[in-house]
Amino acid sequence: MIDFILWVLHNIALAPYYLFTAITNPGAWLDWSNPEAVMRFIYYGASVELFFVVFTTFLIITVLGMAWNREILWWGVRILETFANAVGRTAAWAGLLMVLIQVIIVFLQRIFRVAEIQLGPFGTALTQDLSWWAEGLKFWNAIVVCLCVTYTFVQGGHVRVDLVYSAVKFRTKRMIDMVGSLIFMMPAIVITYLYAWFFMWRHLMTPTITSTSELDRMLAQARIFRWNVETIGFSPNGFNAYFLFKVLIVLFCALVFLHAMAFFWRSYLEWREGEASEGKYLDRDKTGDEAEDIEHALHSGSS
Repeated sequence: MIDFILWVLHNIALAPYYLFTAITNPGAWLDWSNPEAVMRFIYYGASVELFFVVFTTFLIITVLGMAWNREILWWGVRILETFANAVGRTAAWAGLLMVLIQVIIVFLQRIFRVAEIQLGPFGTALTQDLSWWAEGLKFWNAIVVCLCVTYTFVQGGHVRVDLVYSAVKFRTKRMIDMVGSLIFMMPAIVITYLYAWFFMWRHLMTPTITSTSELDRMLAQARIFRWNVETIGFSPNGFNAYFLFKVLIVLFCALVFLHAMAFFWRSYLEWREGEASEGKYLDRDKTGDEAEDIEHALHSGSS
């Protein structure tokens, strides 16, 4: 246990050095014309070093906000929640696009018996079989699921089962939220990210790499590196860009981790400042129907 604590403290102390080294040597991991730089990017993208840079940044902001000025944390909450809302509100349009594509497919296939759709609004035609567009509907759905997750969290739209939570006092709720974000939300999404990161890269390049691959071994494998983007569909003429789903999983993990930070800060600030601060700076959508907005606020846990 003591060794683990010392290891954590050691990496926290070295986090500024890790960040400084990455910033001052961008060519070592951003020059993708060099296979070794790609391998470094892959390795450090899910490394202990990156984790402690992010964790130490979170720790420093939290300590400064708690010990010096709470407005620092409120600014963090506002920035991250605004970012979540902006991404979610943009990605939500994929739902409309998904419905429109489905309607077009039904009309063209069932009524006009068309076998393919050709689009060329900018002079370059994209011609694909109807089965390609039909299977691609899963991609638009995945965009909504992965990129709207934190937006839905901010809006209070996730399903809740508050058997204990709803019965306790305001400050106890905020304590539960803080513990939940630190003990459950952050560790779960970090583990998911570690698997998702290497899962994504296994479908973008060769040779195969894993989460246990060491940097020296990966640099040695750089000699046989080549891009091998997955373009195989489940059917002969089906959707063939399934690597995009792997990218979305990584983006999902990044969004959830960032919002876990914002959720912890908001929970702490509301616990510290009391019920008067509940929903402070919270940007939630309005339907225009006051009764419906009140009902939504009640179901989402807001007063």
